This record gives sequence, C-alpha cells and structure tokens, in this order.
Amino acid sequence: MTSLVEQAPAKINLTLRIVGRRADGYHLLESLVVFATVGDKVRLEPGVPLGLDISGPYAGACGRAADNLVLKAVAALSERVPGLKAGHFHLEKNLPVAAGIGGGSSDAAAALRLLARANGVLADDPHLAAAALAVGADVPVCLDPRPRIMRGIGEDLSEALWLPELFGVLVNPGVPLTTRDVFAKLSLERTSKKPLTAPPNWSEGVIDYLTAHGNDLTEAAVACAPAVGEVLATLAALPGVLLARMSGSGSTCFALLPTAAEAAAVAAQLRSEHPRWWVADTVFG
Repeated sequence: MTSLVEQAPAKINLTLRIVGRRADGYHLLESLVVFATVGDKVRLEPGVPLGLDISGPYAGACGRAADNLVLKAVAALSERVPGLKAGHFHLEKNLPVAAGIGGGSSDAAAALRLLARANGVLADDPHLAAAALAVGADVPVCLDPRPRIMRGIGEDLSEALWLPELFGVLVNPGVPLTTRDVFAKLSLERTSKKPLTAPPNWSEGVIDYLTAHGNDLTEAAVACAPAVGEVLATLAALPGVLLARMSGSGSTCFALLPTAAEAAAVAAQLRSEHPRWWVADTVFG
C-alpha cells in the first residue's frame, strides 16, 4: 500500500482562561484555539511492522521514539478497534518541543487520522475521539484541526468556528517550558473572570475580542522563563503589530499583523536580530 501522509499543524491558543481546578488536580480552562499553516508531518507506511523514526530540526529534542505520542496513539486506538492495522510511522519534527503549540498532541492526532484512513474508520467514530482523549487532553481538538473553543481539561469542544484569516508570526526563544511547571506558579486569584463567548467573524472584531480575552498563564510562564517576557516585549514594540501574546503555557509567543507581507517582513527582521530564536510567519485559521 502507498504511504499515507498527514500534516500536524501547530495548535495556537489565541486566548486561555483558567476557570477552576478539579479535585484530581487538573485545571479547567476555556480557550479559543486555531491552527497554523506551519507544523510537523506524519507519514504511515501500512502493512509493515510497527515502528517510528523521527527526523527534522527538532528530532533530537523528542526523546525516545518508544515514548512518543504517535505510538501512544496507536496503542490507544488498538485497544478500542480490534484487529487494527498499523505500520511504520515517520515523524518530521519541525516544531519546537515543550513550546505551548501542541506539537506532540497534533502529531498524535495526525497518527490517529492516518490509522483511520488505513483501516476504514470514519472520522466521527467515537472510538477515535476516545483514543484521542486517552492520549492527552489536547489531542481531541487536534483531530479535526479547525478553530474551536475548548473547555474542561480540553475534551469539551465547540462546533468548528468560522474566523477570518489571521496573519501572524510565531516566535520561540529556545527555552522549553513544561505545563506542570507553569501551572505550579499559577495564582487562581489572579485569573480572568470574563466568560469566553464565540468570537466575531470579521478581522477588526476578532482583534478587539482577543484584546479583551488574554492568557491567564502568561505571568506564571514569565516567572518560569523570563525569555518569554523578552519575546513579548520585542513583538509588542514592532511596527504594525496588532496583538502580541503567548500561546498555551509557553514558551512560544505570537504576533498578529494586518497582512501576510507584513508578517513575512517582521519574521525576516526577527530572524536577523535574534538568530537563536525559532521564527515562522504563518496564517492562523
């Protein structure tokens, strides 16, 4: 059988509101999530023994292949679909690791889509969604990568939303941040109290909406990694930037600009002035 390929786009939290904490310690959230045009790539060669190899600029940061979420996704779906046929996976790792842009979760979701294609499993099969949640709280939203509001620990998803194209730049200072460390510094008393509603569907309205809804984890992330604060200050000071914000629990930040050309120009400037940073101009949607 011919190899199957799926893109694994970066998941961007345009907003992130912490609304509480469960008895088991998991934090409850509300977040407007979109996906970027940059990401990883996952390929499946069906009909051969199960395996995974990893290449790309961030392959070395992925750790052991045996611990990768791609293989955990295979195990989770195999438990739910008897006789599931897998194969050999290849992961092209283009996104920074532990960066707040859902790289591993998107990789796992891409692997689940590949397995579904190879086995004739429908996209709305409940086993697919159950396997996604079993792998990780961010995997369900990545299964069908379209704008949504996610709630709970990530498993409660809105219907897909229509948003205008948003032109942006992603920047990672090269400092990995674990979600656990950031949440350990979070003060629930200082989190947002404004409920998250569906965003408007025109560009100016979206920017106003995003300005009103921030990321409750920013202060904690900056406390863990001051480089995040440096990136945010740098982005906010650039001409033409409509909004500068951190995604997820960091350390990746993003800036929104009016046009793709302006985003590309900002990205080129940042690459020149900060060669150690990972910089990508992209479109969110």
